[in-house]
This record gives sequence, structure tokens and C-alpha cells, in this order.
Amino acid sequence: MRARAFVFDAYGTLFNVHAAIARYRTQVGPDADRISDLWRTKQLEYTWTLTLAGRYEDFWTLTRRALDFAVARYPSIPENLKGALLDAYFNLDPFADAGPCLSALREGGYRTAILSNGSPEMLSAAVTNAGFSPLLDAVLSVDPLRMYKPRREVYALATDHLSCAPEDIVFVSSNRWDVMGAAAFGFSAVWVNRGQLPGEYEDCPPKRIVADLSALSEL
Repeated sequence: MRARAFVFDAYGTLFNVHAAIARYRTQVGPDADRISDLWRTKQLEYTWTLTLAGRYEDFWTLTRRALDFAVARYPSIPENLKGALLDAYFNLDPFADAGPCLSALREGGYRTAILSNGSPEMLSAAVTNAGFSPLLDAVLSVDPLRMYKPRREVYALATDHLSCAPEDIVFVSSNRWDVMGAAAFGFSAVWVNRGQLPGEYEDCPPKRIVADLSALSEL
């Protein structure tokens, strides 16, 4: 697999999106897992529907709206806990394999970057708090484009910033729909199938499927 750079999705790939709810599991109550899943589902749904409609709100706004919906759907969660849950998004736990993977790639001479739907403020805080800043050449947000993945214009942010062709970039994501968009753009896409989910989007397959980020060293 030819590569000059590795570009990573952030949420679900480097950072655990369910860490916010997990941090307050006792206070959230018995619906914690359902709330966390719905929060994430709605967060993504809003990015797709707004982009299809030609509209835009930043990812932080959509994250708040998605949590509002999840809390309304499962009112067992205390209303006064919402602020703490949102704050946790600025300090999400990175997956244990994320830091070692980025370090190994840097030591191997590869350029590394994040390309994410996240707002610049959210990404900056998450990257800084995880200690990833020295391990990344760029942290790219969709915010200047005012549209979300999987639009081709979003993936072009990486090729433009890194000044290389799509085939020079290995794009890594745990979200299969994101891998589809990256593969359609021309990246060598790697699906980190953390949840051992079934395949889909057969017309835009990943170059590789791995169980976690530690497997990237084998590529």
C-alpha cells in the first residue's frame, strides 16, 4: 500500500464517542447505553440531513441538539447533567491504541493528520487533552467548507493541505460510511471495524479492514 500520509477520522476512530456517557454512567441511569447510542446516531444524522439540504450548523451545535433529543427520548437522565456531558466532549478519552499508532507512524516518517466533522474548538481541545498535538501535522475541520462528510469537497481538504494526490493518502476511519466516502474520493481507505460489524457499501470497499489501530503498522 503506497502512502505518504495517514489521515484519521477523529470521533470513533481516535476518540471514544461513548466516553462522555460512560464517565457519568451512574448518574445517567439504566438507559445509559441507549442514550449514548442515540446521541451519536442523531449527531451524525443531523450532519447528513443538513448537508443534503444545503444548510449548515457547526458540529458543536449539532452535538447539543442531538443530546437534547436523546434526553427527551429517555427522560430518566437528569436534566442538570447535560452540561457535564457536553463538556466531556472536549476531553474525550482516546482509544488505547491511538497514541501508539500515531507515534509509530511519525517514527516511520509518515505525515499524519485528522480530518473531522468536529468544530475547530472541539478538535483542538480533544487533541490537546489527549497529548496528540506533537504527533499530528494538521487537524482539519469541515467548518470552513460549511458542509459535512461524505462530500468530496471535505476529503479534498486533506489533499490540498498535504499537497499530495488521493492515492498518496491512507484514510483511516471506524465509520464505514466515512470509509465509503474516502474510497470514492480515491484514498486508500482503511476501515477500523472495532465493533465487528457486517460489511456494506460493496461498490466502495476499503483497501484493508483491521480490528484496531495497532494493525496499521502491518500496512
